[in-house]
Amino acid sequence: METKLTSTAKRLRREMTAAETKLWFELRDRRFKGVKFRRQVPVGPYIADFMSKELRLIIEVDGGQHAELTKRADEERTQHLEEQRFSVVRIWNNEVLENIEGVMHALGEVIDCSPSPGASRHPLPDGERDSGDA
Repeated sequence: METKLTSTAKRLRREMTAAETKLWFELRDRRFKGVKFRRQVPVGPYIADFMSKELRLIIEVDGGQHAELTKRADEERTQHLEEQRFSVVRIWNNEVLENIEGVMHALGEVIDCSPSPGASRHPLPDGERDSGDA
């Protein structure tokens, strides 16, 4: 049975923003540093824009609506995801659209500082498995 969150994630995959599409092109198919990323992934009550389970890394691409209107909600979301042992990186839409090389360089530094996939400092909780790529 498909949940509302799962159907929303599927819709978001079909309706990605220009910035999300551009970043996904760089991340998909293990193109970036050999790391597997998934897009629009349900994580608890939220949907992460991009996620690497092996690195416990979530990348959120934020537009102008995140400046003030949803700042508190974004802080709560980040706190929840960090409590689930994910690292969260937030990137502005305009940075992705105007400076993808700089964004990828910064993400590369984050990934290079992450533990190797086999030695994750944040192992998955018992019973949590990777459900494949989206």
